[in-house]
Amino acid sequence: MPTPNAQDLLVLRAVAQTGRFTTAAETLGLNHTTVSRRITALEKALGGHVLSRSAGGWELTDLGRRAADAAASVAAAVAHLRDDDGGALAGVVRMSATDGFSAFIAAPAFARLRNENPRLSIEIVAATRRASQTRTGLDFEVVVGEPQVHRAEATRLGAYVLGLYASRDYLTSAGTPSDLAEVVTHPLVYFIDSMLQVDSLDAPRRLLPAMRDALSSTNVFVHVEATRAGAGLGLLPCFMADRHADLVRILPDLVAEKLDYWLVVRPDSLRQPAVAAVVQALREGTLALESELLGRDRAGRTGP
Repeated sequence: MPTPNAQDLLVLRAVAQTGRFTTAAETLGLNHTTVSRRITALEKALGGHVLSRSAGGWELTDLGRRAADAAASVAAAVAHLRDDDGGALAGVVRMSATDGFSAFIAAPAFARLRNENPRLSIEIVAATRRASQTRTGLDFEVVVGEPQVHRAEATRLGAYVLGLYASRDYLTSAGTPSDLAEVVTHPLVYFIDSMLQVDSLDAPRRLLPAMRDALSSTNVFVHVEATRAGAGLGLLPCFMADRHADLVRILPDLVAEKLDYWLVVRPDSLRQPAVAAVVQALREGTLALESELLGRDRAGRTGP
């Protein structure tokens, strides 16, 4: 059996990270035909298929995962040879997380990490969905609620709280509800029920089943801005809503839905120094914002 070519292994790694031959080709500065030819050569050298087609693109087979492990070592060795920054990290790390987590937790944490590692690139795919069973094109994911996954490790990152909010102008005109019976007479700003993919995010609706939808969206930033504009009462992450002085939290002792963030990553991805460093930065960033995530302002209060 011929020895696998190191360049072919790096091509496989690029396909595994992107899920597509064309995107991998653009990343590597090659054409689609060359990528296909190198994958074929690698499979011939290894004596089996390294990729299989799925709905989300190409994903690694068991043999492919072992080859991608070797490719990560090759990439790390190449980076070390090029390293003139005293061991600084290099490469591209791609993750998926919800909109709010991506903007307020991941982005600042990664900016701090990249300041120390200028040759490190981090790509964030913002999406509110269940954990993928293939993770094609991703190094890791952050999801809401404990996921059921295979061939990956799932660990709890931390928790955040959803509270009920309204704008001060809205409350002036519509009145401030004093109990849940009054709350359900107001319109709700939240996710589109029929398009909600995350079971944990459906829990607040069970608390307020009689509320009629005022404005719904798949994007939590739309929820915040619609609530600020007076569309109704918004079920909002406290760490996002509490940043706005024009929003008032309503009945914090009755409406405080605690949800968990979970990290999903393959063990082979964690063996890559860049991925491990990004994950650690994410853990530290989540811990540093624990008070805000749980809806406590600087004075330690949970109310408006």
